[in-house]
Amino acid sequence: MAKKKAKPGKENVIVRYLRDTRAELRKVHWSTRQEAWSLTKVVLATTISMALFLGLLDYLFAQELKGIIGGSAVATGVVAVFVVAGVLVAMILRRQAER
Repeated sequence: MAKKKAKPGKENVIVRYLRDTRAELRKVHWSTRQEAWSLTKVVLATTISMALFLGLLDYLFAQELKGIIGGSAVATGVVAVFVVAGVLVAMILRRQAER
């Protein structure tokens, strides 16, 4: 009797997935412990500095809002300056976009 030939049909999807995954993982450049630690320090420093910056902005905006609600002339003047500066920036950007 002749042996039956294996069907050249479909390969098992899970087996193919695992083989492809293993092949891709061999291509990955894995960081050393020193590289990972230095990148971790960069991420932590950036996160902390951004948290401090955003906290400061939040505090300043809260103080400004308290001043506006309280009717402070200084707070109203600060808002007016920012509105004028915003309009000027918008005009400059529009002119540069037209060029």
